[in-house]
Amino acid sequence: MANPRLVQNYQLLQNLVETRFFQAIYSVGKWAKHRAEWEPFGIESQHQLDTEIALFRKMVDKAFTLAMTADKTSRKENPLFWNLRNTFIRSDTPGLDRELRHSFQTFLMRQRFPAAVAQLQTELADLRYPYEWYPATRMMQRTVHLHVGPTNSGKTYNALLALERARTGVYAGPLRLLAHETFTRFTAKGKPCALVTGEEVRIPDGSESWIYSCTVEMTPFNTKVDVAVIDEIQMIANEERGWAWTQAFLGVQAKEVHLCGEERVVPLIQDLCARIGDKCIVHEYRRLNPLTVMPESLDNNLRNLRKGDAVVAFSKLNIHRLRKGIEKETGRRCAIVYGSLPPETRASQAALFNDPNNDYDFLVASDAIGMGLNLEVKRVIFDAATKFDGVAITPLTVPEVKQIGGRAGRFRSAARAADGGAPPPAPGLITTMDPDDHEFIRTQFGKTAPPIQTAGILPPASVIERFHSHFPSGTPIEFVLSRLREMSRLSPQFHMCNFSEPMAIAEIIKPFKLSIRDSCILLHVPANMRSQEQELALKAFARCLAGYGSGHLLDFPEIDLEVLDETPPRGNGMESTTYLQRLESLHMVITMYLWLSYRYQGVFQSQTLAFEVKKRVTDKIADRLENLGFESAALVKQRKRLRSKAAQQELQRKKVREAEEKAEKE
Repeated sequence: MANPRLVQNYQLLQNLVETRFFQAIYSVGKWAKHRAEWEPFGIESQHQLDTEIALFRKMVDKAFTLAMTADKTSRKENPLFWNLRNTFIRSDTPGLDRELRHSFQTFLMRQRFPAAVAQLQTELADLRYPYEWYPATRMMQRTVHLHVGPTNSGKTYNALLALERARTGVYAGPLRLLAHETFTRFTAKGKPCALVTGEEVRIPDGSESWIYSCTVEMTPFNTKVDVAVIDEIQMIANEERGWAWTQAFLGVQAKEVHLCGEERVVPLIQDLCARIGDKCIVHEYRRLNPLTVMPESLDNNLRNLRKGDAVVAFSKLNIHRLRKGIEKETGRRCAIVYGSLPPETRASQAALFNDPNNDYDFLVASDAIGMGLNLEVKRVIFDAATKFDGVAITPLTVPEVKQIGGRAGRFRSAARAADGGAPPPAPGLITTMDPDDHEFIRTQFGKTAPPIQTAGILPPASVIERFHSHFPSGTPIEFVLSRLREMSRLSPQFHMCNFSEPMAIAEIIKPFKLSIRDSCILLHVPANMRSQEQELALKAFARCLAGYGSGHLLDFPEIDLEVLDETPPRGNGMESTTYLQRLESLHMVITMYLWLSYRYQGVFQSQTLAFEVKKRVTDKIADRLENLGFESAALVKQRKRLRSKAAQQELQRKKVREAEEKAEKE
């Protein structure tokens, strides 16, 4: 029998599952009015639907009984329970609703496939050898240079030198701002360079060959190049985006592949290189100057800041509130850097902070500075020890603390010391704004992160298309994805990345008659499906692709362009917050439109206008944030609330992990 406390938790979850299941079924509707929804699953009457609902409820009850009485909770022994519980922990009730619908659909399909078709599906769901998805690359003899070490050790600098010497090549980084930084660097040196991100493409004129500087998702696979640099290779293990690093590493057609990242990725990369026949050379680097955690925090007093300090915050609102408070309390200027700022603005802000001959003494930045931006930071101050990961509030991990904190220590001073032309530089310093966060950051910094065990993957469009072809006509793509996820077989070197966002998108575009190819493209559109405005825009774009409307930007009433002409409300009340949220949603919707305009140039034709609208939105957001007020006590209270929430969620995840480990051992 399971632990009594766990049994109580499972009973509460079962009650929630019962409630959410009926809501999910009723959201589809009665059989008579929604036959098109039910018939692909073999349901031909309301009576048959009611019977299947009753049978599925019995199966759910059996799964929970098995968990509570026999303590069987593993994916192998009790897959339905495992899926429902883990989805709820990861994605709360919206994720649970989706999982229930997909589980019920899978249940309905249990007798729909002849043995031969089921066998074909099993073969197509065999994802154990993702390196075989890139046959042209496998025919090459590549040399992989793995540059590993802490931040400020020169690993990326040396990799980029190899790219600079090449005639053709690729730089693939985790952020648009890093792609822009590399693009600017090569262009300034007179080397032809193309910038390729999801929403922007710049190709150099008058040149037959060039370097690609791109976000990792946009890495070109059909072009042979001399050198490829893939930055932050430890992101290959990321639950959301790891597939992009795996895809870039396995697929890029380069004679030399330079991977830059943390030392903990070495065993995995060596193993993968051995399996695909690539030569692997490891280059180890040491930090150019020491790094240490200070013995005390700033005690929530902004007047304790020093020239060259960078305060790292984890929300755009807090970044601007802190900037306002720092300038008010110190009388000195404060630069800001975060990912969604226009590249020109980011560059100018970084230059202002790096220049010692002005009054920009401080920087407030997002965790983007942990990804290799060249900033003259003496000391990193963590505004908080928690962050929102897209689903929940979580404590900062050991790699995050080391990656962000590692930006402390002035790069140029360290470089001069390495050349022997200067005395050893002062150590980089790390501390926190709040004393209650200090011990956590100090402890995390002192830990060693475990080795990376697996690389993330997602099934490519070609696999999804072939898998989809073996289902009855009209089968929703979100069910196909769910089925593929359930049937997939993976080798020990790989894990399946989180399917939640693609499946949420698949559900939204379900009403429109799109080709499977178009559906697969839309699965990766940059969107937050928790935003109603973005969901409505995605539906409008999908409707347009299905042939039901114009693709001109001004022909989409779902796009809230009216907010650009409204007078901003005064103060910091609810109206001001709503206005800012509308601007940020519009910014993301325009980003979606630009992303689609590069994939469907003949449909979404207002690219020039979209860039102009995006600039206006960015300016209005910046202006609005400039006028935010600062209340130190409110930030202290917020940090305390987030710490408590993160601790509760971490405890819940720990219980789940312990239960799973126990089940696996048995």
